[in-house]
Amino acid sequence: MTTNAAPFATELTLALGCRDPIISAGMGGPARAELAAAVSKAGGFGLLGMVREPPELIEREIAAVRAVTDRPFGVNLIPSATESGLFAAELDACLAARVPALCFFWDVVPEAIRRAKDAGAIVLYQVGSVEDALAAAKAGADVIIAQGIEAGGHVRGRTGILTLLPEVVRHVRVPVVASGGFATGGGLIAALALGASGIHCGTLFLATHESFAHAYHKQRILDAKAGDTVYTDLFAINWPPHSPVRVLANCVTQEAAEHWFGNHPDTLPREVIAHDDGRPIYKFSTDSPLRSTVGDHEKMALFAGESAALVNTGTSAAEVIERLVGEALEASNRLRLAMQPAWGHRHHGSATSNC
Repeated sequence: MTTNAAPFATELTLALGCRDPIISAGMGGPARAELAAAVSKAGGFGLLGMVREPPELIEREIAAVRAVTDRPFGVNLIPSATESGLFAAELDACLAARVPALCFFWDVVPEAIRRAKDAGAIVLYQVGSVEDALAAAKAGADVIIAQGIEAGGHVRGRTGILTLLPEVVRHVRVPVVASGGFATGGGLIAALALGASGIHCGTLFLATHESFAHAYHKQRILDAKAGDTVYTDLFAINWPPHSPVRVLANCVTQEAAEHWFGNHPDTLPREVIAHDDGRPIYKFSTDSPLRSTVGDHEKMALFAGESAALVNTGTSAAEVIERLVGEALEASNRLRLAMQPAWGHRHHGSATSNC
């Protein structure tokens, strides 16, 4: 495959300035500079996951990306899950650094979109419903990421992506990106066929070499089979109430099998199970294990989407991008061949006798 070719140029690649219509999710924790830079350098669009991070760290991570590549990238922030003062400082840091793009998630906050747009940044907004897609587009978002219930991490979507995606595409006029369950080139072709301009992948990139996720988390993803994820609000500490997540089943989900829903962050016990950079991590918190985390990794939130069953080998981010594009080309060729009529079924005209 020619690495400089752009066989899948779309409205998304035009808007973001990347070669391939593949976005790596801004996963809080795992999506640090090493991963975001590797994805962008390889032709995709990397997002830094800077959720509830101090502005100083955000500044360092942005600088670290730019030290590796001059390709465009973005920063993912979550307004409604971040204390207002901290969010304002996070956004200030991003805008002062003139990041090319900001990605927001969860509740639609028009003021966040306005501030980013006024500073000249492209705005992506991840949503889980047609209503939120319309609200984000109306507020000025340039790209909508439609998240299906198959997705890992915090899940805004309540319906499957195959239903949600065409509905969102039908209602908004900006490029739409499909999120939730995508880990193959065939999935990229399916998303494009349903009207998307690209795909947004988290689980797939969480397992790469450049991800800042702990090796234990990566291996659990590589070992996962279909049906190994759990949709629950059990991991609730640090987030607003009633915020479901998708994780790999572990000892915590097994112990609480009768209580996967109805958990409130204020009533869950504060049992310290790990530490990260000196900070205590509680059982039932939304922290996932990172390279810097020490403690009982099995009891932490092992975020993963249903696509974990399709992620079987730990590779570099560049290899992931190359594989996705190669598989997508193969899938599109198979479709073209499948749609050609078989020789035995071609129309041969009338066989009526003249006698």
